[in-house]
Amino acid sequence: MIEIPPNKLADEILVSIIEEFINREGTDYGKKEVKLDAQIKKARLKIMRGDVLIVFDPKTESCNLITKEELSSIKKI
Repeated sequence: MIEIPPNKLADEILVSIIEEFINREGTDYGKKEVKLDAQIKKARLKIMRGDVLIVFDPKTESCNLITKEELSSIKKI
């Protein structure tokens, strides 16, 4: 996996990666619906803080958002 620094991406590309991840993963917020814009804003904040990383997998040719802990687990394998 290759980590992609968010500051190396154009804003529209970053938003597209976040939006695609949200739509792919799906979410269940119970009785309260959370708007896509709010989800994107929250994810962007986590990415900019470094809590969530953008990674590219050359085998699947896809980007994903993962936590630092998930990346550490993957690297140990």
